[in-house]
Amino acid sequence: MTRVLIAADKFKGSLTAEEVAQRVTAGLRKVAPGLAVEALPVADGGDGTVAAALAAGFERREARVTGPLGEPVTAAYALRDGTAVVEMAEASGLQLLPPGHFAPRTATTYGSGELLRAALDAGARSIVFGVGGSATTDGGAGMLAALGGVFLDAAGAPVGPGGGPLADLARADLSGIDPRFGSVELILASDVDNPLTGPTGAPAVYGPQKGASAADVEALDAALAHYVRVLEEAVGPRAAALAREPGAGAAGGIGYGALIGLGAVFRPGIEVLLDVLGFEAAVARADLVITGEGSLDRQTLHGKAPAGVASAARAAGKRVVAVCGGLSIDEAALRGAGIERAYALSALEPDVNRSMRNAGPLLESVAESLARDYL
Repeated sequence: MTRVLIAADKFKGSLTAEEVAQRVTAGLRKVAPGLAVEALPVADGGDGTVAAALAAGFERREARVTGPLGEPVTAAYALRDGTAVVEMAEASGLQLLPPGHFAPRTATTYGSGELLRAALDAGARSIVFGVGGSATTDGGAGMLAALGGVFLDAAGAPVGPGGGPLADLARADLSGIDPRFGSVELILASDVDNPLTGPTGAPAVYGPQKGASAADVEALDAALAHYVRVLEEAVGPRAAALAREPGAGAAGGIGYGALIGLGAVFRPGIEVLLDVLGFEAAVARADLVITGEGSLDRQTLHGKAPAGVASAARAAGKRVVAVCGGLSIDEAALRGAGIERAYALSALEPDVNRSMRNAGPLLESVAESLARDYL
């Protein structure tokens, strides 16, 4: 009997990765009752990363931390056998902002630092730090401040929260960072390889998604560049070198903060999560792999979960098909990514809003079609 592995990401705004797996399983079994199905919800380091770890059997832990606007929030992380999965969006994410409210210059990553410290306090020896979905563009300064870093203005007072006040930074000191980071493995997991500043940097590329105007983008880019120069005085030329590294611009520059202050190592998020979640063993048990996400598009091919799943499955000699809400890449591009065929909800319901509202039943229907074709 064919064994199926469902390793799909969330359909953002409609279904969690776990719900995607449940709906696909239901559709497959309408056509092939008793089918052997294994679900391994995945994520690429952004929002949904902790949920994927919990679905794989990690224990849920919570901490009370500082939200992006300075208010207290409850943030979750996942822990198993000394490995923690921490998602910065839980503490500093866009989803924590009131509807329609943005704070591109003042949103802080302070709570992300508090969440990392909570994982250390819980005994984590290895931390997967998923970064994405942030409300912030502060270069990780807030996170580092929460962990013992010092950032002062010319008067010797701490600079304000967010990326904007970094323009007033006069002195930085990272010597007080929690020493436990010297002995803990910290993996910066992201699908973003942007540098910190410049035309492809965090403010220019992602600032507008966080409510930044053209003036905000210019001010934030200048403030982050100044931040790097002050850090050069504190730690030497590696401050400038790390600002140019892939992943430094992830999540409003929190990637940079993790690289320079916490000794993090950058890895593509989906690769990290597949290792942590046990994908290698799961794919070995499967004959067919089903992956997917809300939109299969050109971005999918550059580090998103379905491309990572397909690459790993193809390396294991397994066939891969995908499910998605919308499909905007051609068959040749799909096959180039290792995906034989994609089944899109838009083929059944072209209206995007109706498709998102009815994603569950539609996904079951496309899973039935997939089962008839492949099972």
